[in-house]
Amino acid sequence: MSIPCFSAYYNRKFDNSTNTILKSHARRRALVDHELERYLTDHLDPNDEKVQQLENYAKENRVPIMEPLGIDFLMQMVRLKQPNNILEIGTAIGYSALRMLEANPSARIVTIERDEIRYNEAVRNVQAWGKQQQMDLLFGDALEMENEAKLKGPYDLLFIDAAKGQYKRFFEIYSQYLTDDALIISDNVLFKGMVVSQTNEKNRLNNVAKKLRSFNDWLMELPEYKTTIVPIGDGIAITVKR
Repeated sequence: MSIPCFSAYYNRKFDNSTNTILKSHARRRALVDHELERYLTDHLDPNDEKVQQLENYAKENRVPIMEPLGIDFLMQMVRLKQPNNILEIGTAIGYSALRMLEANPSARIVTIERDEIRYNEAVRNVQAWGKQQQMDLLFGDALEMENEAKLKGPYDLLFIDAAKGQYKRFFEIYSQYLTDDALIISDNVLFKGMVVSQTNEKNRLNNVAKKLRSFNDWLMELPEYKTTIVPIGDGIAITVKR
């Protein structure tokens, strides 16, 4: 047997061994991440009945709302910032907006939703919580609602949680209506980890992941802003002016 054959044999053996180690490490890391998430979730304050009802409704009807650790982090940022005026892009059923009001009861929120069914659900939920005086719900596409929203500004906090492929446009349109020390929070920017593990397969999820990765790269390179991405929930970007 020639030396090259021995070399090829041991190279294959080394590669197989390395792949086995890497896969084992990935499995252990996934297990640790899952256990860590469960540990942190177990230490969250229990929700009251109204919140549980909203969460149960969202789960039963497949309405995307923030994950427990994500919404807890958002509420903590609201507590720290104490914004007087908040603009939310993407109301859905009103879950995030109502939780932000829970974190800062004196705030006012303008929130935009383009889906009529979700908008009507949000209106009912806001009424059920008795928050009509603190929340302006705007029905329409956020890409077309600039004039309505700017009249109610300026805003101390901008929360983006709508069509993932339009995050850049949302940021460009509405960041100009913020106070100088405003906070910009963008949800879902890691998209189940797909922004770093996307494949070449052409499907909707990979397309969304590609757009979010492009948004993240653009956001991190903006010279007038400083952004930190926190791997909580589905990934949250925190942006402030430099």
